[in-house]
Amino acid sequence: MIELNSSHKDIKQLKEKIASKVRHPFLVKFIQEPTIDEDKLVLLSSIMDHTRLSPVKKEQYIVTTMLVQIALDTHDLVTLTEADDDRETVRNRQLTVLAGDYYSGLYYYLLSQLDDIPMIHTLAGAIKEINELKMELYYKDVESFQEFLNGLKKVESLLIQRVASYVQKSSINDMAGEWLLAKRLIEEKRSYQQGKFSPLLHVLMTRQGSLGGGQVMVNLERMLQNNIHKLETSVSQLPIHFTWLKSYMHSAIHHQYNQTQIAEEG
Repeated sequence: MIELNSSHKDIKQLKEKIASKVRHPFLVKFIQEPTIDEDKLVLLSSIMDHTRLSPVKKEQYIVTTMLVQIALDTHDLVTLTEADDDRETVRNRQLTVLAGDYYSGLYYYLLSQLDDIPMIHTLAGAIKEINELKMELYYKDVESFQEFLNGLKKVESLLIQRVASYVQKSSINDMAGEWLLAKRLIEEKRSYQQGKFSPLLHVLMTRQGSLGGGQVMVNLERMLQNNIHKLETSVSQLPIHFTWLKSYMHSAIHHQYNQTQIAEEG
């Protein structure tokens, strides 16, 4: 059990603990190990730091919430079926679905050990809502670029926000929403700059057929700069006891955003 007091050392230990739980000897032979989102881990750790929960429950809530996030992220990696897909592609797709289901089962198992039905309901409700939001975001028409981004922000941050509200630390919710949206936009921008497939830009260019990649990127950059400004404001408004989180956020914002600026100029 880790005595939580957010620091880079604690985050590293939590990350290793989560990695050890999701590492399955059969799955690692065929598919990549899941990515553990360190920023979401930092947010969860900071939220739990300032609760009166026991150290056991704090760690359990963090680990189980991250397992839910990993399960959601893993299911997003499942590609659509094509009639002429080869056997290896089909097998990898099936294993990715299996992995997502396996990670989902892990968090139910861990929470059942705590006999924590309310937390299970909180996480299950968030999963249901996130999946519904994803369906609307990717398969229904949205009226504007801003509406699309609002939906994307909910998808990225709703799980963290529900957990924060459950432990009565919702003061972090606005900042979490702005940061996780900014982070997703930065990741999509970086993927596009590196010539990789960007799901977000693909959807936007498909929806707004008259706009080329260049114009969509201009729109994306404008929204990102506006989002960064709102994020910096929300970080400054965090309660004073979130000192470590404020420091982490200031470094993360400028490091990640500046990296995309350097790539663009290069």
